[in-house]
Parts: sequence; structure tokens; C-alpha cells
Amino acid sequence: MGLLEKFRAGLRRTQEKLSHEIRRIVTGSSRLDGQSLESLEAALLAADLGVETTGRIVESARRAYETQGAGGVHVLEIARAEIESSLGAPAALKEANGALTVFSVVGVNGTGKTTTCAKLAHRLQGQGHTVVLGACDTFRAAAVEQLQAWGGRLSVTVVSGNPGADPAAVAHDAIAASQARHAQYALLDTAGRLHTRNNLMQELQKIHRVAGKKLPGAPHEVLLVLDATTGMNAMNQAREFHKAVGVTGLIITKLDGTSRAGMVVAIRRELALPVYFVGLGEQPDDLQPFDPGQFARALVGG
Repeated sequence: MGLLEKFRAGLRRTQEKLSHEIRRIVTGSSRLDGQSLESLEAALLAADLGVETTGRIVESARRAYETQGAGGVHVLEIARAEIESSLGAPAALKEANGALTVFSVVGVNGTGKTTTCAKLAHRLQGQGHTVVLGACDTFRAAAVEQLQAWGGRLSVTVVSGNPGADPAAVAHDAIAASQARHAQYALLDTAGRLHTRNNLMQELQKIHRVAGKKLPGAPHEVLLVLDATTGMNAMNQAREFHKAVGVTGLIITKLDGTSRAGMVVAIRRELALPVYFVGLGEQPDDLQPFDPGQFARALVGG
């Protein structure tokens, strides 16, 4: 299955709802009047595209109607173009010049951080890189066990500490082990934490300070994992994590289980953070690079 087909399969729930609503609005009226535009705005907001992108789509549709008439208004095409523009160009993960590259994977509970770490490790392995996983979620025993199980499945070294150990110490040890093994990448799987808990965000800041002392410049990426099924709640998470630890990129999971995938567009537009990957399933290969054009086509349909 090609990337566009995976996007289409994963975004089917959002696409079916959104494109159905757009077609219903456009075909239900011989002219694109104020009421039709209000209905279009409501449908776009319901898909969690955000106020700014929604406004741009509605305004572009209004202008097209005024200049070309109803026959020249192709709202799905307008929506695709505006969504793709809002998403910006494809982005690539940073890489330390000839040295160890460290990624910190962060987010709230239940977004799929541990599984995402494993999938990212699998992807990097497939590119010929050596990877070490750091089990920095020391307060949830199941998280360490889950990461160790993935490590065994993928033949990836996992560095962990005792239950309740200082997560920053585990990060330090994971970087040290990576350096000793001449690994190209170290992925730090941090504990899930509510973005409203200042003490937990300070703990995350400590992990990053320790990583930077052990290896100047680390972490080279702070990857925020967001659950697409939470819709615009993910926006608040992104704002607070970005404010606390300087998020550098996003990974969106569970896109195959939501009709609210437009939140990707809203967050990208407001925070100007690149979306590196999307999760479209449970298998190691289901972490897919984010392609704005293909995402826009899969999201709107047609």
C-alpha cells in the first residue's frame, strides 16, 4: 500500500464526514450565499481545522463565487489548496553532524509515546542506523516492560533504571551507553505527564538539562506525540509543552481512529511546528512520514 493509500485509509473517517458535508452544502444551494458560507464554516470547524484555516477556506470560496459564479466554485479543491498551504513544506528530522543524535519523546499519558519510540527506532534501523532506547518513564513499570519487549522484538538496546529511579539519570545513562556503542541515535521515552502539572514539566526540563550536559546540543529534537482522537484538546497540550520545553516537532498518532484529524492543520498553523510523522496503525511500519500534499488530498477527498 502506497503512502497516499495509507493516508486515505487512515483518514477515511474524517474525509467521509468532511467531504460529505461540503458536497451537501454546495449542492443544496444554487448560489453560495451567507447561509451556505456559515454552514461551510461550521463543517470545517467541526473537523477541527481551526479558526484561521477555516476562515481562509470560506473567504477563498466566497471570492471564487463572486468572480466566477457558482459553476466556477470547487470548494473541495479550494479546501485542499488552503490546507496544504497551512501545513507548509515537508520536514526532515535533525541529525547531529557525525555524532550521536538524541531525541526526547514527550506527551501526555496515553498518546502512544512508547510505541512511537519503538516505531521510530525501527524506521531508523531500516535506514542503516544503530539506535539505543532510553526507558525514562521510571514510575510506570509497564512502560519499561513495554519498551524492553519492543527492544527484544527489534533487537534494539534498551537502557533502563530501577523502579522509581531519577528519569534524568536514566537519560544520562542512555546517552553514555549510546556513545560507548557508537550508536547514531538515542531515543528517550519519557513518562506521560499532564501539561498542567508544573512539577512534572520541571522534571522534563531536568531530563533535558542533564542530556545537554552529557552531550552538548542534546536533545536535538523534542518530539511531542499527540493523540488525534482528542481533537482540539491536543492544541492546549502542544501550547503548554512548547512553552515548557521548546517542542521542535510533532508526531500525530491514532489518525486512523478519528473524524477530527483537522487538528493537525490547526496546530501546525498556530505553532509553526513541523509534523514529522503520523501513526496510521499498530505495526512497526505504520509510522509514516508526513506529506502535506498527500495529507490534504486524503483529508478532503475527491
